[in-house]
Amino acid sequence: MTLDQLPLGSSARIAAVDWTLLVPEEAQRLRALGLDEGAQVTLAYRGVFLGRDPLAIEIGRMTVALRRAHARAMTVETTHAPQAA
Repeated sequence: MTLDQLPLGSSARIAAVDWTLLVPEEAQRLRALGLDEGAQVTLAYRGVFLGRDPLAIEIGRMTVALRRAHARAMTVETTHAPQAA
């Protein structure tokens, strides 16, 4: 699934990014923020209006606003939170 399809509050690992779908300057900015293959992310917020933009992605201790078009370029694998004992 792509990052824009991740359920709200779910965590995932970015498995692949199709950088060809993004403008080179935007791709460079996302890489600088750590949104690259292998990064652990959590979908914290999804916009409520028609386009459902922006998405708020938590990566480490940082929250990044991301357009859905950018999130569609990122394939993710969901990770499961450890269950409480």
